[in-house]
Formats: sequence, C-alpha cells, structure tokens
Amino acid sequence: MSRFRLFDLNPEQEAAVRHDRGPLLILAGAGTGKTRVITARIAWLIAHGADPASILAVTFTNKAAKEMKERVAGMVEGDQAALVTTSTFHALCVRILRADAQHLGYKPNFSIYDESDTNGLIKKIITRTAAADEKLDAGLAKNLISKAKNLGHRAPTDEETLAGAVYARYEAELRALNAMDFDDLLVNAVRLLGDFPAVRAKWQARYRHLLVDEFQDTNRLQLDLVSLLAAGDPPNVCVVGDDDQSIYGWRGAEASNILEFERHFPGPKVVKLEQNYRSTNEILQAANRVIRHNVKRRGKNLWSPKSGGDPVEIIAVPNDKEEAEFIVNELAARRDQETGAWEDFAILYRMNMQSRFFEENLRRLRIPYRIIGGKSFYDRREIKDLMATMAVLLNPSDDAALLRIINTPPRGIGPTTVEIALERSTQHRHSLFAELKSDEFLAFITRRAAEAIRAFTDTIETARIRIATPGSDAAHILSELLVESGYFEDLKRSCKTVEEGDKREINVRELLASLAEHQKRSRKGLQGFLDEISLDRDREDKEDSQRGVTLITLHAAKGLEFPHVYLIGAEEGLLPHERSKAEDTIDEERRLFYVGVTRAMRSLHITHCRHRDKFGTATFCEPSRFLTEIEGDGVLRKNFEELMNAPVSDEHFENSFARLREMLAE
Repeated sequence: MSRFRLFDLNPEQEAAVRHDRGPLLILAGAGTGKTRVITARIAWLIAHGADPASILAVTFTNKAAKEMKERVAGMVEGDQAALVTTSTFHALCVRILRADAQHLGYKPNFSIYDESDTNGLIKKIITRTAAADEKLDAGLAKNLISKAKNLGHRAPTDEETLAGAVYARYEAELRALNAMDFDDLLVNAVRLLGDFPAVRAKWQARYRHLLVDEFQDTNRLQLDLVSLLAAGDPPNVCVVGDDDQSIYGWRGAEASNILEFERHFPGPKVVKLEQNYRSTNEILQAANRVIRHNVKRRGKNLWSPKSGGDPVEIIAVPNDKEEAEFIVNELAARRDQETGAWEDFAILYRMNMQSRFFEENLRRLRIPYRIIGGKSFYDRREIKDLMATMAVLLNPSDDAALLRIINTPPRGIGPTTVEIALERSTQHRHSLFAELKSDEFLAFITRRAAEAIRAFTDTIETARIRIATPGSDAAHILSELLVESGYFEDLKRSCKTVEEGDKREINVRELLASLAEHQKRSRKGLQGFLDEISLDRDREDKEDSQRGVTLITLHAAKGLEFPHVYLIGAEEGLLPHERSKAEDTIDEERRLFYVGVTRAMRSLHITHCRHRDKFGTATFCEPSRFLTEIEGDGVLRKNFEELMNAPVSDEHFENSFARLREMLAE
C-alpha cells in the first residue's frame, strides 16, 4: 500500500502526479519541489497498478539517483521500491551494454576508460602517430574526439589530418582492448537500440514508464536514448526540467530539447510548477525580472507565500581585494547576530580564480570554509593505482591500466623493456599482456627482465583465478596482493612526510573496505564495484565531508540552496563572460546569473568591482547588464563608502570581542 499523500501537494504538483498516460512535460521552476513530484508520481503509478519493475527514473548524478531511490522507499513498500530502477544516464547505458554489447562486437567484460585512462591512451597514440614537426595537445585531441562522438561523427577513414588519424587509431585501440570511454557508453547504447530492433523491443518491454529529471541538461544523444526507450502508444515518458536553468550548453546540453519537446513527443500534457518553497518573494521577483529578458523560453513566474524578506542588495566596491574583505566581514557580522551556522553562507562566483582573496580573508578570521571541487578521492594516485589493479585482474588486455601497475611498485621491469613490449604488441596487433606472456618476447629480452616479467604475469594470473572463483573475497585477495608486492612501503617512500604516507595508505584501505561492503550487498562482484566507481565522478565524498562557508562556482551551485548568498563579480566580461559576447551565448549567461540568484533562501547580496586586478594591473570594470535588469521593488543599491563608515552596533562589538577571545584561546 502506498504511503504518499496527495493532499501534501499543491494543485499543479497534483496535476502532474495524477497524469494518466502519454507524454508529460513538467516545467519545474527553481525551488518548486520537482523531486517531490517525480517521486510522488512513481508512488502514484505503483498505487494505480504499474509494475514497479517497469518504472525507470533517469537523472544526471549518482547523488540525485540515490536521493530519488530513498524518497521512493519512503512512499511505497520496501519490496516495491527495490524494483524501481533509478539511474544516471551513464549507469543505464552500462546496464544495457553489459547485457547486449555482444551485438556490437564487444565482450560483456569490456573496460570503462575514465578521463585519466583516456588521456594516457591518446598521449601514447600521438607519440606514435605524429611526425617530428607535428604537434597536437592530448587534451585538445580528447575534447575534439568527445565532441565528434556526441555529434554523431565517426572516426575518419582517410586519416589526412593528425587529429583525424589520432581519432581513428584511438577508436581502433579501444576496440582492440575491449574498452569504451564515457562518450562510448552513450554512443554505443544509442547505436545498439537503434540498429537492433529486437534489443530495443526487449528494453522497451522492460521499462513501460520512463521519467527523466533535469531534462534541460540533456544533449542530442541522451534525447535519442530517451526516444528509443520510450514505450507505448502514446509513449509514457515524463520529463521534468526548467529551460531557465539550462546552463551547460558549453558541454553539449541543448535547451531546445525542452523548448521543442512537442516535436519529439507530440501532444504532451504540460504542467508548470511556479510556487517556490525556497526563497522570499523579494528574491523571486528579482529573479523573474532578469530572466524575462531571454526571448526563447517557456514563460514562468516564480512566487512564494513568504513576504517581508530582506531586500536584495547590490553593492559597488572599489576593487576585488576590498570586495573579499567586505563580504567576509559582513557575513561574519551576520552570523554573529543570528548565531547561525557557517554552512548557512555561500559565496558564488563565475570563475574559480575569484576565490583566492576570499580564502585569504576567511583564513585570517579563522572562519571554516569549503571549496566545492578540489581533487576527487578517485583522482588520488594511490586510488588510481588500486583501480588499475582491479581493471587488469578483470581485463588483462587493458593496456592503460597495465602500464600504470607494471612497475608500481618497482618489479625490475625497466622502461626500455616496456617500450619494446609496446612496440611489438602493436606490430602483432594484440594486447601488451599477451606480448609479455609470449615466449618469443621473453627470449628477445635479458634473462633478468624475463624472470621479472614472468613473476609479474604469474602473480596477475593467479590473482585472476582466485577472484573468479565463486564465493571468493576480492577485497582480501587485493589486500594480500598489495602487501606481498611491497606496494605500501613503496607508496610511503614516495611521500614527503610520514603523515602523507599514512594518509595515502588509509585511502587505499578505505577503498578496499568499500569493496568488502559492496560484496555483502551485491552479486555483481569486482566488475560491478569497478563499474560503480568508474561512473561515480561527482566528487560527492569531498563536498559532503567538509563544513563551513561554501565557496562555489555558479555552475556547481545549481541544485543547491543556502540561507545567505553573496554573488560576486557581477561585471561585464566576467558575468556575462567576455567569450559569451563573441559566441552569442548571452542568454545562457543570464540563465547562469538567474541560477545564482535563486540559490538564496533569505538574503542575497550582489557585488561588482570598479577595478579588478588582472596580472598585477588594476583594470576598470563595467557593471553587468544583469544588474540593470534586476532592478525594481525589493532591490536596493547601497553605497560601499557609506556602509564602511556606518557606526558599528554595541552588539556587533560584543560578538566580535567574543570571537576574538575564542581565537586567542585556540
């Protein structure tokens, strides 16, 4: 029996939840409760006879998929909730390809190459392919290949240009290695469903109800995937999104997918969610005024029953150094007055480089802070080492992973020996591992090198057999492998301090513990675990573990909310970015500004500098056009000099002295 209640929803939310059949477009403005609507709709479908196993909900991040799953579990019986599929696009593609990739010529145990693996392979190919007078940056080549794949362009056959030749050979290498990169997951899933009607029919029969979150962020391939999976006549496809928050055009997202939804799914029911549960009306009215300047949009007007909030403040400051000092002092004073948490405050900016002066001032006042981003747990070298070991044990033909661990820790296999093996494996058109095991190669190199290679390949083969044995403990086997090889000793030798070495070993142990936990809850084994962490690139572990004032880019802030927001650097050339003028993407910059404004719950301060330091020179700054557009009731422009010369209250003095005493006590 369903445990959700329709009377908790407003009329528009209820209309979306109760839609019977056929296409449904839910235009969910910022803070209007879209996740509640999606999960309530899933519960309503189950309550009205839909098979839970036939429901597929797709979103963009593992965090969002997990939250959706948890909310569904709170609305329907546990056994029913477990049958509902909530997934990211890439995880869905992995699910489809693991089952049916053989139709495309892949083995089911194909490897998934992440960004580091891809970069390493492309660098290797460029080195082999480029002439002495030719140059090609590996990062640029990777971006060109990714863009080509997402636009549906296959690798060229003529190889007239270096970039074309690298693309062609990159694709050939991936196929030879039985590997796919992240772009291939989408490309191949779409090709599989498009080219093989029986496979498409199987997956359409499995998922009769399709729900897609953040539809404004989908690209052409993701739209194709949704179209191919949508089942029924008319198709039961429900998409939720907000064209006003489409801010990822630079990475392929197409706002036209939601603006032209009717062209892809004719005759949909369209429901607008405009009641906002996050912000005050002062903030929402300011946001509405800005976004109306975008012509190509579906009209929405956010409103809230919350009235009497603080006015939105726009402050011009002399320069970026004083901007940082002013804001940090201001937020510290507000926090003292309200005795709230530092986590209530966020500083939003267009470019990462803008955080530097804020960090200096926050450290000066000993205010805890976190920067959203930084180095992911999975990007740490020791974690990459362990993931590469896992990949080799599952697929020895994975050259990139094998190259990472072949001499980590040192095994007496020199770089010259490895280079010879690579060249011969290319000539013989088989994997590096196959070359290492060939008698012909072992006879070609020195006896000492041959003995070291035999010991290495025997170790890998033995561990592979043990892990493939039903009921084996992969975490224990990997731990033994690392200890016996001397990996931890070598890892610590490479660290500058004992503390760093200990921390890196703890990271490895944590990943092994995660694998052990995975083994308890899943039957998918080491391959399933590696799939999960290959797909989980959202950096959620770091972001959730730190506390304090949040420093975050506008792009990263989407989907988040904070009681008090300071949106900085509202200047022409910065927000909107200078590049957007040349590329005619001012509308997307306006949407980005709108996203920043709608993160604020109770108060919003927007600053712009008269001068900004650029390469050591004070450069004049013009206020952003968005500041003119936002003006109206509930928006105040304040004079920086008057604010700085205003008398300080006794309460603020007392709070400041109290914090100073705390700092001295520390």
